[in-house]
Amino acid sequence: MKRVVIGLLGTTLDSGVGPRRWERWRPSVSLFQQEDLLAERFEMLYPKRFQALADLIEQDISSVSPETAVNLHQTEFEDPWDFEEVYSALNDFARSYEFEPDNEEYLVHITTGTHVAQICLFLLTESHLIPGKLIQTSPPKKKAEGTAGTYAIIDLDLSKYDGLASRFRREMNDDISFLKSGIETANPAFNRLVERIEQVAGCSKEPILLMGPTGAGKSMLARRIFELKKARRQMAGGFIEVNCATLRGDAAMSALFGHVKGAFTGAVKDRPGLLKAADGGMLFLDEVGELGLDEQAMLLRALEEGVFLPMGADREASSNFQLICGTNRDLPAQVETGRFREDLLARINLWMFYLPGLRERQEDLEPNIAYELDKFEKANHVHVTFNKEARERFLTFAKSTEALWKGSFRDLNGAIIRMATLASGGRINVEVVEEEIERLKRTWAVTAKGGQSEEWKLLSDVLGEGQVGEIDPSDRPQLAYVIEVCRRSGTLSEAGRQLFTISREHKRQVNDADRLRKYLARFNLDWQVIKKGLLQSGWPFRRS
Repeated sequence: MKRVVIGLLGTTLDSGVGPRRWERWRPSVSLFQQEDLLAERFEMLYPKRFQALADLIEQDISSVSPETAVNLHQTEFEDPWDFEEVYSALNDFARSYEFEPDNEEYLVHITTGTHVAQICLFLLTESHLIPGKLIQTSPPKKKAEGTAGTYAIIDLDLSKYDGLASRFRREMNDDISFLKSGIETANPAFNRLVERIEQVAGCSKEPILLMGPTGAGKSMLARRIFELKKARRQMAGGFIEVNCATLRGDAAMSALFGHVKGAFTGAVKDRPGLLKAADGGMLFLDEVGELGLDEQAMLLRALEEGVFLPMGADREASSNFQLICGTNRDLPAQVETGRFREDLLARINLWMFYLPGLRERQEDLEPNIAYELDKFEKANHVHVTFNKEARERFLTFAKSTEALWKGSFRDLNGAIIRMATLASGGRINVEVVEEEIERLKRTWAVTAKGGQSEEWKLLSDVLGEGQVGEIDPSDRPQLAYVIEVCRRSGTLSEAGRQLFTISREHKRQVNDADRLRKYLARFNLDWQVIKKGLLQSGWPFRRS
C-alpha cells in the first residue's frame, strides 16, 4: 500500500538557506530522512508568499528521498491564528482532495504550522474527513545524532486511546454525579436532564431557566452548577443568590441594581447591588416570576448590554455574570396576563430545564432517603437507620396516592429530620413513622385548603374542591383573579380587555376573548361554567 504524507510548510522551522541549512533540524525534510519510513508522496500545504521556501523544501526532500514526489498546494489564510479561517481552509482542502484509503495510507504531519493549524488537522483526522493517522516528528536529543530526529505515529483508532476516552467518560460521570449531590438517582428522565445540564454548564454562559414545583431542588442545583464551573476554572467570581419574592418597590431596585448616596430617604451611603456583586460569577434569581415589571426591564438590559443604571446614579455600572433563574410559576401564562415581560422570558428561556417533583420521581425515593439520613448523620454526628418494618411502611406510604409531597424534596427532608431526631437508639421504628405520616397528612390538608380562604372557596365553587387540590399553588391566585374579573364583566371580550390591558398593546392582532378562552381551557373551564358556578354559589358581588 502506498504511503502519503500530508503536512504544512513550517515557515519558521523549515527555513534556512545555503549549505548550513543541512546542519539544522527541519521537520518537513527530516520526515523523509527516516530510514524506516518511506513515502510515495508528500502533499505540502503552503501560503503563496512563501513560494521560494516551498520550492527549496521540495528540492531538499527530493535530494534525501528521490522516490518521494512532492506536490505543492497553495493554502491561504491571512491570520494563521484565526481558528475559523484556518479550519475553513484546511477543511476545503480535505473535502476537495481525492483520497483512496483502499490503496493508500495517509499520515498527517502535525509538527509544523501554528498550534491552531495543528488542532485543526487533528480535528479533521479525528472526524475522518482526512482518513489517516497522525505523525509527529521531534529533533534529535544530541547534535551527534544528525538532523533526522525521531517520529511517532498516532492512530486515533488504536485501542490504547480507549483509556483516554474512558477517563473523559469517568470525569463526565463524576460531574453528573456531583450535580446530583452524589445521589444514585434511578429516574430515567431526570438522569437525562442532568446529563444535558452538565453538557450545557460546561460550554455555555447563557442564562439557564430552572422550572419546577417548590422543593424540587432548583436552588441546590443552581449552586452545584456554579461549583462545577468554578472547579473547571470557567468562573472566577462568587455565587449570589436572591429570592425575588422578598423584593418589593424601591428596595428591589436598590438590592438588585444598587443606589448612590441620597438616591432616596435612608440611602446614607452608596450600595453596589447584587448584579455588581455577581460580576465575574453567577447570579441566581429564585422565584424570578415575582420580579416587578420595572426590575424585569432593567434586568433585560443588563443581560443584553452588560450595563445598568443604579438608582440615583448619573453613570452606568457594568457587570459580567451568568444568570440562572428559578421559578415554580407558569411564566408563559404570566406573559399572557401582562405580569412578565415577553422579551425577558425569551432571553432567559434559551436553556430551560424542568425539574420534576418527588411525586414524578418515585424511583428516587430510596436513594434520597439514604442521602437525607447521611446528611443528618454528618450534621449531628449520630448514625440513624430504619428498622425493616418501619422502612417498608414509610416507603409504601411515600409511593401511595395519600402522599401529596406538596413541598417535594423539601417535605422529604423535613420528614427524615423529624423521624431521625425522634429515633430511639438510632433506629426509626413503625411508631415514629406512623406519627410522621399523620403529621404530613395534616400539613398537606391545611396547605390544600389554605385555611378555607376566599380564594379557595371561589375556586371550589367553580371547579369543585377535589379539582382545586390538583392545581399548583402558584396558579391558584392568578386563576382566582381571572375568575373574579370574569364575574364582574358582562362579556368574554370585556374581561379579556381588562386582563390583558398591558400585553395587548404589543400584539399585532388583538383577540382578547380568544386569549382568555384558551387560558380558561387549561383548567377545563369556559365562560358559561364560570357564570353558572358563581350564580349557584351565591358568591357576593363586589362592585369595581
